[in-house]
Amino acid sequence: MMITKETRAILTQEDLIDQFKECGLTEGQTVMVHISLSKLGFVVGGAETFIRSLLEIVGATGTLVMPSQTWKNLDPSAGVHWEEPVEWWPAIREHWPAYDKEVTPAIGMGVVAEMFRKWPGAKRSDHPARSIAAVGKHASYLTENHDLRNIFGAGSPLDKLYQLNGHVLLVGVGYDKNTSLHLAETRANFPGKKFSEESSAMMINGKREWVTYRTQAVDDEDFIPLGQEYDNEKDVKIHKVGNADVRFLEQRPLVDWALAWMERNRVHG
Repeated sequence: MMITKETRAILTQEDLIDQFKECGLTEGQTVMVHISLSKLGFVVGGAETFIRSLLEIVGATGTLVMPSQTWKNLDPSAGVHWEEPVEWWPAIREHWPAYDKEVTPAIGMGVVAEMFRKWPGAKRSDHPARSIAAVGKHASYLTENHDLRNIFGAGSPLDKLYQLNGHVLLVGVGYDKNTSLHLAETRANFPGKKFSEESSAMMINGKREWVTYRTQAVDDEDFIPLGQEYDNEKDVKIHKVGNADVRFLEQRPLVDWALAWMERNRVHG
């Protein structure tokens, strides 16, 4: 008998479809997906298989959404080029390529998000640092008019997901990766809410420009304790798909609850 030390689950597209349906995914839903693919185990076909399985579940009337952020396209002083010497910052400001939604990779978002932004029929928003990508029925609506100064607030893709009664799928990742909590943050009133100037390379009238814009500074440091409280209070079911812990959440009640939590707990400016 062959003894193997392999502890990873092996998952086919059919396995993923069955297991994500058990989590509550179904036809017609609009779902914001955050995933660490390696946490699932060995997916036969990797990112492609994962994306195909979810698209199969939500069908033609559903929509998948993923972050496709390009946050290196921010001023080096924001810390995004921490590994480069300060002397190089002027060159980065002058020469970092302008955001091109067809070309600019989704930096650090993982292999699934990077493949997803190039998926046939995918739409991607125009924000030069904080774009999202979507495939399906509401893809155009979710990605259009992503205001430069309003990354996560009213009229943003996250707000539109809220209006659509969308869902959030966390696969092998925690609440610190749950972008929808930034929508609660923009809506909540708490002391010390800060705004900052950000800069990104963009194409303006066919020419690369370094554009500076004012936006709310976000803070995800309390997202994990917030999430633990939400799990406990709402008795959130943590599913297993392969080796990964999976949460499938309605976005609207989460955002409403998180807003109140922030107003109670973010008491120091």
